[in-house]
Amino acid sequence: MPELPEVEALKDFLTENLVGHEIVRVLPMAISVLKTYDPPVSALEDREVTAVHRYGKFLDLVTDGGPHLVTHLARAGWLHWKDRLPDGPPRPGKGPLALRVALETGAGFDLTEAGTQKRLAVYVVGDPQDVPGVARLGPDPLAADFDEARFAELLAGERRQIKGALRDQSLIAGVGNAYSDEILHVAKMSPFKLAASLTPEETARLYEALRTTLSEAVERSRGVAAGRLKAEKKSGLRVHGRTGEPCPVCGDTVREVSFSDSSLQYCPTCQTGGKPLADRRMSKLLK
Repeated sequence: MPELPEVEALKDFLTENLVGHEIVRVLPMAISVLKTYDPPVSALEDREVTAVHRYGKFLDLVTDGGPHLVTHLARAGWLHWKDRLPDGPPRPGKGPLALRVALETGAGFDLTEAGTQKRLAVYVVGDPQDVPGVARLGPDPLAADFDEARFAELLAGERRQIKGALRDQSLIAGVGNAYSDEILHVAKMSPFKLAASLTPEETARLYEALRTTLSEAVERSRGVAAGRLKAEKKSGLRVHGRTGEPCPVCGDTVREVSFSDSSLQYCPTCQTGGKPLADRRMSKLLK
């Protein structure tokens, strides 16, 4: 799933390639992708793109005097830029194509989604806050005003495990499964530690890990073409998706806890005092 750093890089890429150009056609190709119907997608056509914004994991294309095109790529969605789109309309129902946006130059992009779950979402709205997922977002962790005091205030009273708290978009916007693993590894903290139990020193350490991990990932992704962002993300991960590999910090074997629809990775030596986490749903530290 694209998370804050990759969506930020896509925002920068689209700002460079879309702003100042006119949308001539928007073609929804999957019934599931379009989540709004008023205004219609045709309201975007013949309008110039004036800006591209990011809200958490959402991308917002702003048009001159018209609606916003807001996209959430979900777990299996992606954006593919094409300097020259194929001639003629795409064939519906064939392949992963969900939506196509064409510019007056002949360039444009496709939104695709692999698999069968079909969670990729596109909204055409007058205001991004009309999108429920945007309206409920918590603060952006890279915002200038997101300081350690605000972070500590968010975690105070949180009875959830810190891994789940970091992934809650209404608490903090933009962090998902991969970067929560990375942040906790940098902070040397168990994913199952209760958020409310953090000491001031642990909170400070976690805040620093949050900011540096995301900032460094954004810098690695900056200037990378849209088609190479997935590979760039994977190359920069230290524990997530690296089950069985040596931890780059201490050399211990990276372990995994599997759930019904996801998994987490961690280093026992760095994060749990050498104790493995039980690999079952609702796991707790082995006594």
